[in-house]
Amino acid sequence: METTQAKIGIKKDNREAVSKMLKQLLGDEFVLYTKYRNAHWNVEGIDFHSKHIFFEEEYGKLEKTIDEVAERIRMLGIYSPGTMEQFLELSELSENGPEQNDSSSFMKVLLEDHQTVIKFIRKSIGDNAEAHNDEGTADFITAIMQMHEQMAWMLRSSIKTFS
Repeated sequence: METTQAKIGIKKDNREAVSKMLKQLLGDEFVLYTKYRNAHWNVEGIDFHSKHIFFEEEYGKLEKTIDEVAERIRMLGIYSPGTMEQFLELSELSENGPEQNDSSSFMKVLLEDHQTVIKFIRKSIGDNAEAHNDEGTADFITAIMQMHEQMAWMLRSSIKTFS
């Protein structure tokens, strides 16, 4: 749904297409944020303290990103989704969690989700810049992708096993 006309040099159809992508990203970010909260609250094991703090730091990054994505949608003159039902409907991520509450199990699930988000953003960058004349959103989501790449790297490095 469009709010008042945003006269920012991007056609209405393009703003709507970009906001559709951003809404999916917002849904993904919110589901991932919730999964980090779950890990923070429920992780157990010898590394509990360090992973409890780690998960809190990571969901803090996502919390900031969620706000920025929702505001980017509003900058395009479109209303942002704001309910759990909408986020779950929009997201490509599932609410799945690990079968065990150890840090490695949580991290494997979170890593898969980051990789899914990274692929979605990477595919969307060109569409936003070229097909929809919105280089601003392309730059914006490039920075988000880089954040997810760093978060994924941290998870991969943490769960690496040596033979």
